[in-house]
Amino acid sequence: MGNRHGLDAGRDTKAKSHQRFDADRDAKKLNKACKGMGTDEAAIIEILSSRTSSERQQIKKKYKTTYGKDLEEVLKSELSGNFEKTALALLDRPDEYAARQLQKAMKGLGTSEAVLIEVLCTRTNKEIIAIKEAYQRLFDKSLESDVKGDTSGSLKRILVSLLQANRDEGDNVDKDLAGQDAKELYDAGEGRWGTDELAFNELLAKRSHKQLRATFEAYQTLIGKDIEEAIEAETSGDLQKAYLTLVRSARDLQGYFADRLYKSMKGAGTDEDTLIDIIVTRAEVDLQGIKARFQEKYQKSLSDMVRSDTSGDFQKLLVALLH
Repeated sequence: MGNRHGLDAGRDTKAKSHQRFDADRDAKKLNKACKGMGTDEAAIIEILSSRTSSERQQIKKKYKTTYGKDLEEVLKSELSGNFEKTALALLDRPDEYAARQLQKAMKGLGTSEAVLIEVLCTRTNKEIIAIKEAYQRLFDKSLESDVKGDTSGSLKRILVSLLQANRDEGDNVDKDLAGQDAKELYDAGEGRWGTDELAFNELLAKRSHKQLRATFEAYQTLIGKDIEEAIEAETSGDLQKAYLTLVRSARDLQGYFADRLYKSMKGAGTDEDTLIDIIVTRAEVDLQGIKARFQEKYQKSLSDMVRSDTSGDFQKLLVALLH
């Protein structure tokens, strides 16, 4: 696996910023779009898809100051379905959006472990810290305490490790360490009865993505099999899902998201929530890189697939975000 698909490649350094952004003008346009009979969806799509996240925050503020109403509430009453969901997701701050996803995953009966895994296993230290702060701010509770209360056993341990946001994010690769780590993973997994998750947690939560890629290569050389196969043989359920997500994001984060998008659309029916989550949350991080990987892996354009799998204003908004 080359480094070019790592954490560093394809991150959109410059978010789409509008040449002459004017929050006042945008607030007025949105107000006009929602006034009177019918809604001007095209105007809403144009503004939401061509502004950066921080510009959308300014528009929200301006709107409330000018009209004495929350833009979200107004859009909720005007829009519906997946189009409404996407529009509201775009008006949320990225860290708060993730915090709300996590809270929703743990609220009420049963926990959606898949959401906890997806969010916590794919984020950088900085993103995890921001999500923890947002969670505390929004719900007046500690994310770590809630995760501890809602999960158990091995899954709880890996998620708590990740919440420490203590991953090495340096660029150096230590080949000797990669060899030692590979041996330790073998000894902790296939080399013994039962899996010693501590070694897995320690390495998968703390080593840099570049270092982990070197470790996986060393594992392949040393043991003659892929680390993902070993994880599939040694673990099951949510723990397996968490480990595989960590391995896949370390190997190729954009490829991981490309796969998730592809799976959300292939076959009968579309998983719209996954589409919304990934396109909205990666829009200013690495969406262009994800599009490129999607094209490489599946020989088709992400925009075309989204276009054929969705419809109406929801489709128009997603396609606009992809450009």
